Amino acid sequence: MKPKAMINAMSVDVEDYFQVSAFESHIDRSQWDSLPHRVEQNTQRILDIFDQHRVKATFFTLGWVAERYPQLIRRIVDDGHELASHGYQHTRVTEQTPEQFRQDLRISKQILEDLGGQPIVGYRAASYSIGAQNLWALQILEEEGFHYSSSIYPVKHDLYGMPDAPRFAFRPDNAPKLLEIPITTLNVLGRNMPCGGGGFFRLYPYQFSKWAYRYINANEKQPGIFYFHPWEIDPEQPRQQNLSFKTRFRHYLNLGRTQNRLSHLLDDFAWDTMRNVFLTK
Repeated sequence: MKPKAMINAMSVDVEDYFQVSAFESHIDRSQWDSLPHRVEQNTQRILDIFDQHRVKATFFTLGWVAERYPQLIRRIVDDGHELASHGYQHTRVTEQTPEQFRQDLRISKQILEDLGGQPIVGYRAASYSIGAQNLWALQILEEEGFHYSSSIYPVKHDLYGMPDAPRFAFRPDNAPKLLEIPITTLNVLGRNMPCGGGGFFRLYPYQFSKWAYRYINANEKQPGIFYFHPWEIDPEQPRQQNLSFKTRFRHYLNLGRTQNRLSHLLDDFAWDTMRNVFLTK
């Protein structure tokens, strides 16, 4: 039975396998258009899965993807999901100046609004790249008309993270009109354990993820956030060569199991869009 009293937020970061930050030193952006694209077919599969389970979700979408697959954007909107921004071409905020960040926001927001025909009020930074050193980005998001961000991961990680950030939704001091919605974690012995999806969902046994969401819903009385990428349900994607063991392990681990685990998650909990869960209270 789904715990109907608590609805969690389901989200998809719409990017292709070759656009992940871990491949930046292996695949140049100039190569992207010449590589086999799989983001459209994988996202269409996700939309079919959500339809089967009667789940609505938020699709944080790259402007780069939207430009090339406008019919995909139309289906996301027509199916009743929320369209949100993931930036233009998956550039981490840590690699941008404030002005570059603002321009990236404007370009991607305009593309998505033109194609989707709905206001874009949500944003998620590439690789959760807003943290203690660039909180100025939250103020710019507020100034550019965004209502919420889901860009901070309150964990210690070698690629991202702000372990001292609040674990649940909060309004930043420098952007009080913006709601920052951190990715779900579980506090264990004073340390935040990631359990909001992505590679950790593929790493942990499903029963751990199920227990974690139940604990957060029932004991902490908070909605959880889940995220994943279209390439995570695609074990047939082209394999990259000359990757480090860590990068190869993180990217390819249990890709063949993700879709089945996702189906269980959709059945075991109640889900809705980020906007509906956090902005319509």
